[in-house]
Amino acid sequence: MSSFCSSRCAREPPGLSRLQQAGRAAATSGRYRASLLFQGLSQMDVTVNGSARQVGSEPDATAVQLLRDTLGLTGTKLVCGAGVCGACTVHVDGVPKVACLTPAAVLEGKAVTTVEGLQGKHPVQRAFAAHDALQCGYCTPGFVMEASSFVDRWRAVHGDTAPSRTEIADALAGHLCRCGAYEGIYAAVAAACTGAHDTDDAPPPRVEAMEKITGQALYTTDVQPDGLLDGVIIRSRHAHARVRSVTGGDRLVDLLPADRTVRYVGQPIAAVAAGTLAEAHAAAERVQVEYEVLPATVDLARAERPDSLVVYPTKEERKQAPTSAEGLMTPAKWDGNVRGPVRMNWRGSLALKRIEQARARGEDRRLVEATFTTEPQVHTPLEPHACLASWDRAGDLHLWVSTQAVAEVAERAAERFGLRPGQVHAYAVHVGGGFGSKLTLTSDIVAAAKLARLHTAPVRVVLSRAEELTDGGHRPGTRADIAMLTDDDGNLAALTLDVHGDGGTSVGSGVAALARFIYGNAPRRLRDFDIVTHRPPAAPFRGPGGPPLAWALEQAVDETAHRRGEDPIALRRRWDGNAKRRALYDVAATLPLWTQRPAVGSRTGRFRRGVGVAAANWMYFLDPATQVELTVEEGIVVARTATQDMGQGARSVIADVIAAELGLRPDRVRVDIGRTGTVHGPTSGGSRTTPSIAPAARDAAVRLRSALAAKAAQGTGGSVEQLLAEGEGLRVVGKRRRDRRGYATPVRVGGVIIGRGFTGAVHVTEVEVDTRLGHTRVTRVWGGIAAGRIYSPAAALNQCQGGVIQGIGYALYEERITDPLTGVVLTDNLEDYRIPGIGDIPEIDIHFHEEGFDHVDGGGVGLGEVCTMPVAASIGNAVHAATGWRPHHLPIRPDRLLEGLRP
Repeated sequence: MSSFCSSRCAREPPGLSRLQQAGRAAATSGRYRASLLFQGLSQMDVTVNGSARQVGSEPDATAVQLLRDTLGLTGTKLVCGAGVCGACTVHVDGVPKVACLTPAAVLEGKAVTTVEGLQGKHPVQRAFAAHDALQCGYCTPGFVMEASSFVDRWRAVHGDTAPSRTEIADALAGHLCRCGAYEGIYAAVAAACTGAHDTDDAPPPRVEAMEKITGQALYTTDVQPDGLLDGVIIRSRHAHARVRSVTGGDRLVDLLPADRTVRYVGQPIAAVAAGTLAEAHAAAERVQVEYEVLPATVDLARAERPDSLVVYPTKEERKQAPTSAEGLMTPAKWDGNVRGPVRMNWRGSLALKRIEQARARGEDRRLVEATFTTEPQVHTPLEPHACLASWDRAGDLHLWVSTQAVAEVAERAAERFGLRPGQVHAYAVHVGGGFGSKLTLTSDIVAAAKLARLHTAPVRVVLSRAEELTDGGHRPGTRADIAMLTDDDGNLAALTLDVHGDGGTSVGSGVAALARFIYGNAPRRLRDFDIVTHRPPAAPFRGPGGPPLAWALEQAVDETAHRRGEDPIALRRRWDGNAKRRALYDVAATLPLWTQRPAVGSRTGRFRRGVGVAAANWMYFLDPATQVELTVEEGIVVARTATQDMGQGARSVIADVIAAELGLRPDRVRVDIGRTGTVHGPTSGGSRTTPSIAPAARDAAVRLRSALAAKAAQGTGGSVEQLLAEGEGLRVVGKRRRDRRGYATPVRVGGVIIGRGFTGAVHVTEVEVDTRLGHTRVTRVWGGIAAGRIYSPAAALNQCQGGVIQGIGYALYEERITDPLTGVVLTDNLEDYRIPGIGDIPEIDIHFHEEGFDHVDGGGVGLGEVCTMPVAASIGNAVHAATGWRPHHLPIRPDRLLEGLRP
């Protein structure tokens, strides 16, 4: 048995096979020999990155398989497999091509250039780094290849002039970035066209930028150790069945629960592995599953009926239900397939009494009642769920895993496989997005570990895009029934909100409870329910519960302002006692975008513009046990902690804090994260990462400076750089200090503490509605974010812009559709499940309010979730302002809009 990484890896990423190392060397030196080719494959001549090669290829292989698997050029990413996302773009005879649809045989006699072949020397690559035109980086090589070709063509024709946003969007229309780094991409491409990056630039704001831009960053899907086997998960074809037997393979691993029952189409049953992915799929096809097919409840409306088949009929089964919430679950009663209510009331009986009385009196001006609904939104990170597992001779388990929780996954894996905590070593050096879907011990991890133990070889399991869109997680759909009452003075007098969550087999859709923490202390009855069905389970998604709450609550607030004839920002400011959000309202109220907006419903003609506003808040979370370890290695300060960076900029935050505190150049600090075996670090979820790691990094830097000062006092003297050169092996550990005035609650939820105070967001959005075709286009967005100190401005700006873009997708495009009879997910590809592309993106202006968290160690808190919460609601309010019709269902599809506008 082999191990592919030690607990403390060297600078070269672990797990590179000899073939992959040779492929990397070939990208720059051209050293590649036919001795590395697989036996029995047809030979072809192709020039790759300037080097003539004779390579072997299967007859039906694609170019992306040839480049990645045979040549080890993993900068070319496979994401959709259908030519939709552009991540696999390469140049063939100088022309951009998607490698997933290009047969390998077509490359015979051609010249192919991959992102590795640009060697970081193209102006576009430097521009992408300088303008932070990336986050997780998984889509970045494809964008770079397309953009480099466009820039070269543009400059040949137009000289050093900048193209328009429309021209850039047209050129990059076939590319998708799930993180939403489009604003930086626009800026980078425009700047490269002007010649601004023809020479070397200053260090980029993101410390790992050039690794990702050149294709050198290794993700779990890229790791290819010697002897690697590919694993495939066999999934249920039925929404509800008892599995009687699984036969047809002698090397199967079981993934079924103890009761041998599957509860949705796509649930894992077993897994197999083979030498190639094609062989593994063939082996999976030979497996026969004997089902006892059972009746299923897949239609949401039927699930609520008293006579509906119950998904979880016993108390024990209900305890095993997966959760879509982060943290602990609140106990609740069950009534058939309905779980709840979970209550978060404040004088709830009084709120209900006031609303019932107003309803009886017919007080339409003071009482707003409506039902607002949302469809499930799928995470679909571009790097799918993936794990590579290997067991070493000592019985330790090594996991290369695409995860937001490298330490948590290691702990859960140890529990799952009966190991001591130190026997599981997890690595997530680069992670291609997650958005909440990669927080747990998922089926790909369990399958890979079981298969690796069975085969005594490293095994990699990577979900296909169809699997990712089916079983990779989604934000629950919701139905929110809201009633909002104001008194004679226009103050909030009562609020009731009942939200039913549609999370498939999962529970924990907490939406209504969040309404307790905004707009004062008026009486309110808040109840959350789950409707359980035989459909795939939901998972936490970027601010769980926040966007659907804002969709319902903020439209009700907007309607209240409309009926009263009051400015919607002024009304919110009057109701909202949060000083940080009040500061945002003050700025938003003076924006020309707001002050020059047309009156609601005043526009006529085919194209109508309107401006809407919405607000949100979010809790402040932190991991108080976070530590950062600093060691001096060859005159460099190396920072380590068991956290990971999935594109949010954790590396840059740590590096920036340490460099500033010690007065060092950026190249004198190296951040080594994404692996266990070092000090405790936070999970990347719940906006807890930055407020946890930044203060610990600063404390570590202070301690290191003191240690260096002690050395200087002993007579060595000199600058910090000289002291570092003489301080080889010096080690300190920094910790996060307790916030002043304590925490809001002493209760820890999964090792996380709720800090004192709320973050805030206020978004003002302009839309243009095509009343003939029903299309809604977002034209401008102003986003105000109150989250205290901004540690890394470029990364914070990028992340907030990405949050706005995901909110636009939630509002206008993203809708998971399930067959109401069979439970099959129909939107299992990136053509049918539409996420925003670069042409869908408006101009986005982000404003940071950095006051209000002086009591927090470091002065700053997380902002990655609150920035996306009010976006869809602001779009809904803008559509109402443009047309006079208020949307009640997300996404605002053209057919729904046209139906709403119909006389």
